[in-house]
Amino acid sequence: MPSPSPSPSPFPTPSPPRRRARHAARPDTPTAPSVPPAPQAAPAAGRSLRAELRGAHLGTEITASFVVFLVALPLCIGIAVASGAPAELGIVSGIVGGLVVGLMRGSTLQVSGPAAGLAALVAQAVTEHGLAMLGIIVLVTGLLQIALALIRLGRMFQAISVAVVQGMLAGIGLPLMIGQAYVVADAKAPGTPVENLLGLPGLVAATFGDSDALVAAALGTVTVVLGFVWKKVPHPAGRAPAALVAVVLGMGVAALPGVDINTLQVGDLLGSVHLPGSAELAGLADPAVLTTIVTFTVIASAESLFTAAAVDRMHTGPRTRYNTELFSQGVGNTVCGVLGALPVTAVVARSSSNVQAGARTRLSRTLHGLWLLAFALLLPGLLALVPITVLAGVLVHSGWKLFAPEQFRLLWRQDRGEAVVMGVTTLAIFGTALLEGVLIGLAAATLLAVLRMSRTTLRQTTDGHTATLAITGSATFVRLPQLLEALEALGALVEAGAPRIRIDLRALTHLDHACRTQIDEFVAQQRTSGTVRVEVLPPNTTGAAPVAGFDAYTREGDGFAWFADTRR
Repeated sequence: MPSPSPSPSPFPTPSPPRRRARHAARPDTPTAPSVPPAPQAAPAAGRSLRAELRGAHLGTEITASFVVFLVALPLCIGIAVASGAPAELGIVSGIVGGLVVGLMRGSTLQVSGPAAGLAALVAQAVTEHGLAMLGIIVLVTGLLQIALALIRLGRMFQAISVAVVQGMLAGIGLPLMIGQAYVVADAKAPGTPVENLLGLPGLVAATFGDSDALVAAALGTVTVVLGFVWKKVPHPAGRAPAALVAVVLGMGVAALPGVDINTLQVGDLLGSVHLPGSAELAGLADPAVLTTIVTFTVIASAESLFTAAAVDRMHTGPRTRYNTELFSQGVGNTVCGVLGALPVTAVVARSSSNVQAGARTRLSRTLHGLWLLAFALLLPGLLALVPITVLAGVLVHSGWKLFAPEQFRLLWRQDRGEAVVMGVTTLAIFGTALLEGVLIGLAAATLLAVLRMSRTTLRQTTDGHTATLAITGSATFVRLPQLLEALEALGALVEAGAPRIRIDLRALTHLDHACRTQIDEFVAQQRTSGTVRVEVLPPNTTGAAPVAGFDAYTREGDGFAWFADTRR
């Protein structure tokens, strides 16, 4: 008995594409012979420092370096104190950011140093693993950054959702503000960001009950206010950095008789350097240390490269070469790790000051490291006069700029889905930890992208004796419940007496295997009944590029291709 021929599939193989003519038609008018383009000059970001200085104004570069130095000095000290490290280690990192990273290529005008965005992370590492382990953590972080740059993954960080990055910065800034509020009042923060937040009412009550704490809080509050209003002061006084003005003012108040507020405890700059030894190397076997290293690498690299993108928008000079910049940051962190100092990243405050001061070359950022070194060697005693509350006020202002609440409002008006991702990332970091919060934010961004890429519209209509289901958009497994519900409704119309079914896929842009299987099974089921006429209208594939998700099945030989079938 001959085997029955298989029933024709509703989706036979489409006709092969027409071959392109071997010789294209010649134009009516002759064309000039093609000439290979002349090689373009290398971007300025990749030139030597001597080449950059040609045509640059040396006086402007030196002036800009002093401006960056005045901005960087209080930030280096304050970030070190907030990180639970000696103040001199912050200066060491600032020197490395200037003299090492500043000399290297990548981003011409970007300035590196210890960053407020890493203060909480460094403080956590110092608390959990000790200050001695900080050097080896930063050292391996730098080596990982170099490795990422060598395999050219610098631009990978640009693929991260901007909402996640903004949420990460906000999640760093919010705990920084709350934690430094205790330092402003010469008090000690309870612990986690949530505990610090819940303890604020008690902090306020304790501050008003202690005259010395009240003086410290007033001085710190003035520092925060100066950070917001000093830029409105007319020149020439307004040219001075607000943080430096606050430090000078605080030193004057601390010197007044009867004022008892905490000031910096400064040690020897060279004595603060701690070279990693065998004990620290053995600590790399601890999984918690390895997790901290990965967190440092991701956050420091992302902050540096996103800062580079922000600085590129501030000027019309050479653009950043991201892999080269990541390599430079890795070298800087490797040196910081060898010295036992804080990690360095690119910093917006210093970089924007560099651009606004008129810098055009790497000389300005390199010289600012030289000025930091000279100050630490020649005038270390001045640091002991700086009130800690002033440095905390500087960091509260930095935390507010990281938190940037106006970004939430702006993003909510532009894209509420992205605003939700930003909020989820911020709250996750605040409630858990930096790495866990970023991972949660990335998961939220991925879910949002999947939902948006799988937007599907299913419209069901009845015209005479024909029940039509039109599917538009991208049909993926995420929308499978909607598709099944629509097919069930279509089947109910058949049971009610509709003799003809039309499934219109002409506006479909993508169909994954899950949805395609359900449509195939539905069509086969209806045809098996023998009482209904099924018509499938294929997607529009007349363009140069085929619609995603349709040709693969035909090539696999499963007989599942799209066409219009009018047979019973």
